[in-house]
Amino acid sequence: MIRCKWITGILRRIGYITGKKKGGAIMYELVQAGERSWYIESPAKIGICLLDDGGVCLIDSGLDREAGKRALKILDAQHWRLRAVVNTHSHADHIGGNRLLQERTSCPIFATAFEAAFARHPILEPALVYGGFPPAPLRGKFLLAQSSPVREITDPEFPRELRTIPLPGHWFDMVGVRSPDGTLFLADALASEAVLAKYRIPFIYDFRAYLATLDELEKLDAPFFVPSHAPATADIGPLVRVNRAAVTALLERIAALCAEKPHGFEEILKRLFDEFGLVLDFTQYALAGSTIRSALAFLADSGRIAAGFEANRLLWRACPDQASMPEEGRSSERSMS
Repeated sequence: MIRCKWITGILRRIGYITGKKKGGAIMYELVQAGERSWYIESPAKIGICLLDDGGVCLIDSGLDREAGKRALKILDAQHWRLRAVVNTHSHADHIGGNRLLQERTSCPIFATAFEAAFARHPILEPALVYGGFPPAPLRGKFLLAQSSPVREITDPEFPRELRTIPLPGHWFDMVGVRSPDGTLFLADALASEAVLAKYRIPFIYDFRAYLATLDELEKLDAPFFVPSHAPATADIGPLVRVNRAAVTALLERIAALCAEKPHGFEEILKRLFDEFGLVLDFTQYALAGSTIRSALAFLADSGRIAAGFEANRLLWRACPDQASMPEEGRSSERSMS
């Protein structure tokens, strides 16, 4: 039966089986990615790995309690017992179902030490991206998950069949998870081409770490890759290049703005949103704003821009000899970690 479903999943991925779709995907459908790997198609894909004892481990738990309920319903339909959950990182759309799953099954949940701390104290996410106590619009489920007791991946009960791969940059200590059949769940290391074209400013906490992660992704070998916010694929190379190009273009545009004249953060944020045809709201102010602040820090650390205070304003300006960096310089900079 499993073999048949695997073939069905492959046929669906290549377009022979269709159904009602949202944004090009069939929401909350179970899709097989490998002999012992599946994912639940959802706004942030939930991975499933079949463990040696016949139980399963979820990779992330979705946005909220409803996502957790849907995941359990799918597991029940397959007569699978939930043994554990691994959170790739602590963003709300990846840990929002934790509490429900734990209440219903008492399963342990695992994450890296830093991400586990955020899952236990989820107010840290909106507080950090906003830069202070978050106002009410930032305390909804999209940024503020329910707290859940999460163990570290070094815990002896962590499923021994799984392997974690460091994928820092998007967030502090994000990891990918390799299933027993080699399928690699990539969390938020890559955004889809459609998402990048629509939003233009991907969420990145640490640009240096993120660019190094992209370099490492190109070296990874797996029969199938499952990014959380992009189509699953057997060849991750093209998507890596699209993401690198988007990040590089964003950095270059911010550097160019600083070369025009000294700019404050708010001015840079407004210019980018105006140029990209985007509309600012509280959520975008926090998320895109955090990315832009991180980009400014990266450019300053790279010697391309410098910060200074004038009339009690923090302004960013280009360093005269670094306003324009040749392509070979940017390539060498990408290789630094």
